Amino acid sequence: MGPDVPAGAAPEEGHRLPGCYRHPERETGIGCTRCGRPICPDCMVSASVGFQCPECVREGHQGAREARTRYGGALALDQALVTKVLIGLNLLVFLLTEYLRPELGGDLELWSVSYPYRPDGLAAGPHEWYRLVTAMFVHAGVMHVALNMVSLWVLGPQLEHVLGRWRFLGLYLASGLAGGACSYALGGVVVESVGASGAIFGLLGATVVLFKANGAPLRPAMTLLVVNLVITFALARPNASGVVIDWKAHVGGLVAGVVAGAGLMYAPRARRNLVQGLTLAAVVAVALLVVVVHTAQLSG
Repeated sequence: MGPDVPAGAAPEEGHRLPGCYRHPERETGIGCTRCGRPICPDCMVSASVGFQCPECVREGHQGAREARTRYGGALALDQALVTKVLIGLNLLVFLLTEYLRPELGGDLELWSVSYPYRPDGLAAGPHEWYRLVTAMFVHAGVMHVALNMVSLWVLGPQLEHVLGRWRFLGLYLASGLAGGACSYALGGVVVESVGASGAIFGLLGATVVLFKANGAPLRPAMTLLVVNLVITFALARPNASGVVIDWKAHVGGLVAGVVAGAGLMYAPRARRNLVQGLTLAAVVAVALLVVVVHTAQLSG
């Protein structure tokens, strides 16, 4: 029998518990179920079986696949964030151009003058082509911006939810750009047009594709499309401000939205990102090619 051990004395070295791998001074009898390293209560992360250390938990999260929508977009808590931002930008530009700095509208609208006049606006060349984008955010009157923003709020969140933020934004901008290019190419000697309608019609066309891709009845989407086209051609005349709300931009945006929507929603899963990216790039490239060719014709 060995010598007596005084009460309260530390156990022999061979009987000490291991120290936590992050806090060596803390003894622990618990080990990580993945790597086996000793972990103290502050380092324990509950797992399906036992506890894991912070590093193993972090590695497990890195290896997990990110949740995606049906068409490859990343899931987000706010599934209408881009829609809200676009509405906010449109309203901000409207306040600036309508009330605070009305002269700014002339610098941002889709404006072009060609032969027999001195080329101006888009017809003047590449340094004015920014108008194809900025004109999407300029509106002619309260009713114009209100109708477009209501339409954007109706169509946007659903498409943003299924496509993801970046694909939805690409669809919106590509459609608006195509609408502006169509208006420029078919507008004649003088072109003056504003509004998000080309982009909105692109969303409308993509919504029809979405209904088709999901096997949903097409009648609601087609009815909405037909009604908007009827309104477009019925009201294709200068408004009270003298600015034309152009049907050509609506049709150009609609065609671009259908094409882009088909590429985004029917892309094969194995090459989805590539096909979707190429589709949006092709729509933008065709729109820019139309602008380049028409400008060359005007200056030729």
